[in-house]
Amino acid sequence: MRIGLLGYGVVGAGVDHLAQRLEGVSVEKVLCLNVGDVPGGRGVADISAIIDDPEIDTVVEAMGGLHPAWEFASGALKAGKHYITANKALVSAFLPELVELAKENGVALRCTAAVGGGIPWLVNIERCRRVDSIRRIHGIFNGTTNFILDAMHRDGAEFERVLAQAQKLGYAEADPSADIDGDDVRRKLVISTAAAFGKLIRESDVPMFGIRTVTAQDVLNFKALGKVCKLIARAESGEKIKASVEPVLIPAGAPESAVPENFNLVTYESENAGVQSFFGQGAGRYPTAYNVVQDCLDVCGGKNDFYTKQYVAAEVDNRDVLRCYYVRTSASDAWLQSVAATQGDGYIVTRAVSQADFHAHVRELQSRDHRLFFAAVE
Repeated sequence: MRIGLLGYGVVGAGVDHLAQRLEGVSVEKVLCLNVGDVPGGRGVADISAIIDDPEIDTVVEAMGGLHPAWEFASGALKAGKHYITANKALVSAFLPELVELAKENGVALRCTAAVGGGIPWLVNIERCRRVDSIRRIHGIFNGTTNFILDAMHRDGAEFERVLAQAQKLGYAEADPSADIDGDDVRRKLVISTAAAFGKLIRESDVPMFGIRTVTAQDVLNFKALGKVCKLIARAESGEKIKASVEPVLIPAGAPESAVPENFNLVTYESENAGVQSFFGQGAGRYPTAYNVVQDCLDVCGGKNDFYTKQYVAAEVDNRDVLRCYYVRTSASDAWLQSVAATQGDGYIVTRAVSQADFHAHVRELQSRDHRLFFAAVE
């Protein structure tokens, strides 16, 4: 396999380093802004140097973002080159188009590192679906938010202080919005739903709420309720998909409650195998690069399907999902009071309500209280 590598940052350099150890796999050219950073004179400044090179059979992308990643991906696939990426934003936004281009040109499309970093989540879904039917997926899909929530529960610190610590350690970006607001998790859930159920859902249809507004006082309230807060992604199969990304208050003895630092724990439930969970780091140079290189080896071995052979478009419908919610808000709201089951100091816990109705109402309520926080209660 002769690789054209796009990007030479943390993950790209890790891919290059791991590939050097493998027989029959070589990184021939590297597209990056500073071509002098690439050892061996392999740096190039123009994507055409990779796409138009007939000797390069595989393009590996480690850049991120939607553009020019989409233009590079579509160009590489049209040129008959396998495409391997760690870019969850690209795959989530353009999954139908990417799958179709790969099929039309008889090449592989793989993105194992885009969901879970170092956890081989997608390939285990793929393996399960060969003989089984997956009914639901759920878990902790983001190491940054888990690090923040874990530290707040352990140390009683405020969100802003722990976020700054996560940024100092390299767990959070300078702009952490994609992590703390839930976009990163939602993208991973969209990709996982396609692999697990063969259903293509739109990002914008999945209700999402992050952890940006959680406070140390909220954490004290959670502890008083015997709960631990985690940002959880969930999807359930059916004619219409039930899917969401939101903070969840989990009983202190549940497996997810004990997940420490920047680790992930993701689970699928299938008809025959039952519950299977996967634990590991969700980010970092070598955990992510490891799965990129594993994808390269899978393609070398002839694996060309995108984790499952068939996909159909599907809607998200959470109207029948009933959940209780912890809500802390300074705004007066008659609807919340009408569904309150218990009331604490500055917060309420609702009775079971439709998840779709609750998210719709909270979106309106946020315009009156931008510091509002809520979490589903299990």
